[in-house]
Amino acid sequence: MRLRHKPWAADYIKENEGLMVLDPFEQKGKWQDLFEKNQPIGLEIGTGKGQFIAGMGAQYPDENFIGIEKAESIIVTAIQKVKDQYLNNVHLVHENAEDLRDMFAENEVDTIYLNFSDPWPKTRHEKRRLTYHTYLEQYQNILKDDGKIVMKTDNQNLFEYSLVSFSQFGMKLEDVTLDLHELDDEMNVMTEYEEKFSSKGQPIYRCIAKF
Repeated sequence: MRLRHKPWAADYIKENEGLMVLDPFEQKGKWQDLFEKNQPIGLEIGTGKGQFIAGMGAQYPDENFIGIEKAESIIVTAIQKVKDQYLNNVHLVHENAEDLRDMFAENEVDTIYLNFSDPWPKTRHEKRRLTYHTYLEQYQNILKDDGKIVMKTDNQNLFEYSLVSFSQFGMKLEDVTLDLHELDDEMNVMTEYEEKFSSKGQPIYRCIAKF
């Protein structure tokens, strides 16, 4: 899907410096300093339009959240959603996080959320999948010893690939759910994609993995 260009997006990001982290690489090892309270940090990679990160911030005020999104024209919607709820435990980053170790210190993050990541279905693009082993190496580095990865997707092939990737990396699978919405989990915070796909009867896959 082609993104609609928003010529005002760059200025809007700068205007919301209190919410946006304009120098994320300078925050390495100091992310807690941005928040009002020292609390567990949840990191969403590919935060999209922000429904999940805003929902998590509202539902879990005793946790801090960071959302990374590389698309300028998309993250502006996330900014507005967080602002509308007056959340002080959420910060956003407009960046292409090729190596999270450049942004985060060892053991700095408690939970990583991978929501409806691009499946990159072609074999030659395997290295771009966010559950490829080089990404898992990054996650292991920045996560605390008891940290976890929570993954949700509608793509069965990516889900199966990820389960194998986690297992081959020596990770422990704590939860594997083949149809999340059958569980009627009231604590589940949905993304925009999740609402769209689940409303059409598409099963949502979720797993929780630890190193």
